[in-house]
Amino acid sequence: MEGYLGLVLGSISVMIIYQLLLKLFLILSWRPYVMAKKYREQGIVGPKYKFVFGCFQEILSLKRSAAGITMDINSHDFTPRIYPHFLTWMSVYGKTFLCWFGPKPIVFISDMDLVKKVFFDKSGFYQRPHVPLAVNNLLGEGLALINGPDWVRHRRVINPAFNIDKLKAMTKQMTVCTESMIEGWQNQIAHENNGQFEIELRGPFQELTADIIAQTAFGWSYMKGKKVVSAQKKLQEMAYASIFQVQVPGFKYLPTNNNRTRRRLEKIIRTNLVQIIHERMDLKDGGYGNDLLGTLLETCTRDENYMSLDEIINECKTFFFAGHDTTSLLLTWTMFFLSTNHDWQERLRDEVLSECGMEAPNADTLSKLKLVNLVLLEVLRLYAPAGMVGRTTSQDMELGNIKLLKGTTVIILIAILHRDKEIWGQDADKFNPLRFENGLSKAAKHPNAFLSFTAGPRVCIGQTFAMLQAKTVISMLLQRFTFSISPNYVHKPTEIITLQPASGVQVIIKPLQT
Repeated sequence: MEGYLGLVLGSISVMIIYQLLLKLFLILSWRPYVMAKKYREQGIVGPKYKFVFGCFQEILSLKRSAAGITMDINSHDFTPRIYPHFLTWMSVYGKTFLCWFGPKPIVFISDMDLVKKVFFDKSGFYQRPHVPLAVNNLLGEGLALINGPDWVRHRRVINPAFNIDKLKAMTKQMTVCTESMIEGWQNQIAHENNGQFEIELRGPFQELTADIIAQTAFGWSYMKGKKVVSAQKKLQEMAYASIFQVQVPGFKYLPTNNNRTRRRLEKIIRTNLVQIIHERMDLKDGGYGNDLLGTLLETCTRDENYMSLDEIINECKTFFFAGHDTTSLLLTWTMFFLSTNHDWQERLRDEVLSECGMEAPNADTLSKLKLVNLVLLEVLRLYAPAGMVGRTTSQDMELGNIKLLKGTTVIILIAILHRDKEIWGQDADKFNPLRFENGLSKAAKHPNAFLSFTAGPRVCIGQTFAMLQAKTVISMLLQRFTFSISPNYVHKPTEIITLQPASGVQVIIKPLQT
């Protein structure tokens, strides 16, 4: 009897192993072969698929070679530094080609008409791609990552929190937070013998924007959220590294150093957010408040748009990260431009002083800062926080003359499209804010060419908040200081999920002589 039972168990084990091996063969070998063949028949080719790793080894090799490139301070085309693989393949295979992230097929497109069709499609079949676990831990399964009915429900719940009147009311708190940072800078200048000092801007701007999003959207101080900021910053580096790694099923459960660190950081973020949420719920007195957190909590009492505690936590992760990281980068790169373009710095200062004087800006005066708006748009064009966007097909799709196969990720490289001279003109790689003076739709040859906030139904919900915040901070800084780029600054933009200065942006600050 025992021998028979052993034989049965052995047979079952062999069958399970056989099924697993067959599945691995289909995923890692047969499926890539079939898909590559079908795309080749359409004239879409690219670097060859390599078993398991796809093109990762070639990508990492090219990126390592390009990492040593130091750019001229007046050059704004960082694509050879950050995307050498895409540029290499474009030069060989054309503007539409196939490559592989592990066993996953990637079709790169750079035709604006096709890009528009992807972004504005309402079928729901172009979905946000599956991301590595570290990215999920960083952003949460909120608006940035979810798809389908869940995305529709979340967007419907969150929309009221970004009503323009609510956003305008937040400008007062934005000025208070900015004034606190400015006072610190003024105190530092007072202790300097030469009446000026050098500062790296990325760090202070991160703290400032985290303070603003914490107070305006969640009703808590930056000090309360400091642990969340620190944990998200570390997760951000892990998340970017994981993008170029093959995702092995079950690997996340192994007790590796990376997995332990990732779980520890995720726990810190979750614990702090749960505490903040519960504090707000305990203080309920006729309502949860009109900010983002209050809007999310209010849904707990409404059946039609119910959001669970986990969903609320995920949205808090999404908006806290997106609300401070991307805006701090917009501020950092804007001050880089103004510190290297003194004529534009003076033009913006004249406008600010004309419209605001030395008073703190408000929603009405901010709306009159036309030149400030043009400069911010041009900075976003040249240094968009997210240089690349992907959409994965949940079924076979037709995109123009291309038949996209189910499971293909379409990559739209914003950084390259924003420098395309056929779209933006011969000065596409130059800093020229006046290209936007007649509006976004007329700034380029294609009306939807500006993609820093993406486009279509999934356009960034926080874009107005980000622009208000950036205008507020920039205008208040121009009222009080002059800025020059430091000789210590090294121009090496790098990508860690978002586009960042590799070693920060060092500037020399002097008080404005009035």
